[in-house]
Amino acid sequence: MKRVYLPVPIALFAAAFSIGVQANEKTDRIEKAAHEGYVTAINSNDVDVLMADLTDDIVFQAPGAPEIIGKAAVRDWVAGYFGAFKTQWEKTSIGFTVSGDWAFERYTYKSIDTDRTTGAVTTDAGKGINIFRRGADGKWRVAIDGWSSDKAPQ
Repeated sequence: MKRVYLPVPIALFAAAFSIGVQANEKTDRIEKAAHEGYVTAINSNDVDVLMADLTDDIVFQAPGAPEIIGKAAVRDWVAGYFGAFKTQWEKTSIGFTVSGDWAFERYTYKSIDTDRTTGAVTTDAGKGINIFRRGADGKWRVAIDGWSSDKAPQ
C-alpha cells in the first residue's frame, strides 16, 4: 500500500477542522438536550417536571420582579404561575456556547398564557439568557434564566 503524505500545513488544517466539527456536533447535541428539555418542561405546566430541569441554586430573573433565588423560592413562584395560567412557550436559541460543565444560551421567546379562571389570553415576546450546568448525573439543568419582554413597561 502506498502512503500519501500531506504537507504539514494541510495536515494541521485537516486535524483542526476535524476537531472543530466534532466540537460543533457535541455542542449541537448539548444544545438540543438542554434547550428542548427545558422548553418541554415549561410547557408541561407541571411544577415537578420543571423543577427536575433546574439546579438546586436556580436563579430566575423575571421581568418586573425581584430576582428569585433557590429551588424552594422558584418552586413557589412556578406553582403560582402554573396555578394561574396554562402556558405555552416557544423559545428559539440564537446562540449556544459550551465551556466544560457550563453552557450559555441566548434566546428569543414567544409566550401564550391562558388565565385558568377567566380564559383571557395574554401573549408576550422577548429575549433572554439561560445558563445551564451539567450535573454529576450528566444531565444539563438550568442554573439561571433571565428574560425580558420586548413590550414597553406600563
